[in-house]
Amino acid sequence: MTSEPNAPGSDLLLVGRVARPHGLRGHVIVNPESDFVEDRFKAGQILLVGPEDRAEAREIREVKFHLGRPIVLLTGVETVTDAERLAGSEMWLPQAVIDPLPAGTFYRHDLIGCEVRDTHDAVVGRVTAVEGTLDRSHLVVDDTVMIPLVETICIEVDVPARRVIVNPPEGLLELYGRKVETTSTETERAEEVENG
Repeated sequence: MTSEPNAPGSDLLLVGRVARPHGLRGHVIVNPESDFVEDRFKAGQILLVGPEDRAEAREIREVKFHLGRPIVLLTGVETVTDAERLAGSEMWLPQAVIDPLPAGTFYRHDLIGCEVRDTHDAVVGRVTAVEGTLDRSHLVVDDTVMIPLVETICIEVDVPARRVIVNPPEGLLELYGRKVETTSTETERAEEVENG
């Protein structure tokens, strides 16, 4: 459903973070921030490594994958000491070198500012952030409400219209002190049940 996050106002997309060294020859394990791991981490790919404003270009010389994570050898990283210095570093790609996203996918930054409504058209709030790992992302609405970013809950994402429709499980919004509006039909059904 989602792809790489990027820094607001930037043309760089965050594609991963260096987790730690691997072995003794300068390889590093990467925690990917992309749904397209094999496309982003391939031999010959030039990544910008480090903080966005000071990232250094490094070419991937070797890559292999283990449990869905890339293990890469980058230019200029020859020893375990060099690799240790990169631990925690962000890995970026310019947006211009990335192919357009497939239908039904979007960048996390595209969701920020979208209005969130429930299936009854009641406003829940606005997306202020998207947090979590790619497989466990959640929308942060009005800086407080966290809604899992999964297709069964976020049933419609319309980036051009700046709108997300959610069908939250019972009690989710109430956890955050949000009052859930019910339609008159739901109220009538509830009264019928009570009156039996």
